[in-house]
Amino acid sequence: MSNIVAIVGRPNVGKSTLFNRLVGGRAAIVEEVSGVTRDRIYGTSEWNGVEYSVIDTGGYVQGSEDIFEEEIRKQVEIAIEEAGVILFVVDVTVGITDLDEAVMNLLRKSEKPFLLVANKVDNSARASDAFEFYSLGVEEIFNISANNGSGTGELLDALVKNFTIEEAPEDESGIPRIAVVGKPNVGKSSFINAITGEDRNIVTPISGTTRDAIDTRFNLFGFDFKLIDTAGIRKKSKVHEDLEFYSVIRSIRSIEYSDVCIFMVDATEGIQKQDLNIFYVIEKNRKGVVVLINKWDLIESKDTMSTKAYEDKVREQLAPFKDVPILFTSTITKQRLHKALEKSMEVYENRIQKIPTSELNNFCLAVIEKNPPPALKGKYIRIKFVTQLPTHAPAFAFFCNMPQYIPESYKRFLENKIRAHYNFEGVPIRIFFRKK
Repeated sequence: MSNIVAIVGRPNVGKSTLFNRLVGGRAAIVEEVSGVTRDRIYGTSEWNGVEYSVIDTGGYVQGSEDIFEEEIRKQVEIAIEEAGVILFVVDVTVGITDLDEAVMNLLRKSEKPFLLVANKVDNSARASDAFEFYSLGVEEIFNISANNGSGTGELLDALVKNFTIEEAPEDESGIPRIAVVGKPNVGKSSFINAITGEDRNIVTPISGTTRDAIDTRFNLFGFDFKLIDTAGIRKKSKVHEDLEFYSVIRSIRSIEYSDVCIFMVDATEGIQKQDLNIFYVIEKNRKGVVVLINKWDLIESKDTMSTKAYEDKVREQLAPFKDVPILFTSTITKQRLHKALEKSMEVYENRIQKIPTSELNNFCLAVIEKNPPPALKGKYIRIKFVTQLPTHAPAFAFFCNMPQYIPESYKRFLENKIRAHYNFEGVPIRIFFRKK
């Protein structure tokens, strides 16, 4: 899936509210204050059978009003370059501002399709006010209220016309696809060069030299898979771009087309918000993951206790998805790089394993009998059957009489039991309850 839509616009027009509406949750922080979006900026959605990714470009604007235009310009430029379609959101209660016109000028110069979205149109009077935005030179305006959802159906109908129903490219003989991801300058290209034994990828200490996705067939030392690296040369004039936003949006394609992600973290910096954004993309796409704490050679004190303490802190930060392999590596000394490949293949095997239905029922129903779901208002939930669904990533369906009353805590309980009995290390799994 490479259909990417980016939501752009000046601060406080409702980008994050629209983002939450499209992805069906509250992943983005929503407040009536400019620039409050900080964490999760990525989600996936589907409309009329078309799947697409959604990027909320809000959240990295900081400082006083006089630098807003520069920050917004950088984000819109990146979105124009990387996304397939742009949703340009404006605020009908405020009208056209200088920042709106600046964004419009950038979009007009590009060849990317965009839709002008007039937000906060909650009544007929505001619908009339939206006509003002035709002066920006657009042919159509989509009046919506991201808060209550009105008008979003028509917007999505128009949006998905720009996309295609795509399948990930088929690899010959089912060869695993391993993506190397992480924020800029953590050692991704150095890792590729170290294990392939050649300087195919450009390595430089300047953050952000990686640009285009490249596949490398790796068939050495008993391994056979494809490495996906967002590698290439970035123009020096582009190095000043908003790398935090850029690294996430550039990682999406690699992650979506992979089976397992080697997720690299700089040991000298630890896991930061930008790292968590990328990890969230991996988890959201239900890909296998191996965490590499790279540049471990630069850590002066590396006794067993410090390594254990570091690992515990990483798992705490990655919660609730803690069941991931964590390796401490160095691309300079080549420490544990071979182990990283071994572990990646193990995670791949974990991800594609299929548990026989009879075996799964024998185990799960015994667990449920000992620890049944809690009764609700005198109603008892009876789970009769469980099966693994025929999906690319592990998913299990439990059939019962009243699935709507299963609490989230019981779902986590069953997931933990399945993980304890079967090896799903490094693999997100999903559990569904369906009516029998």
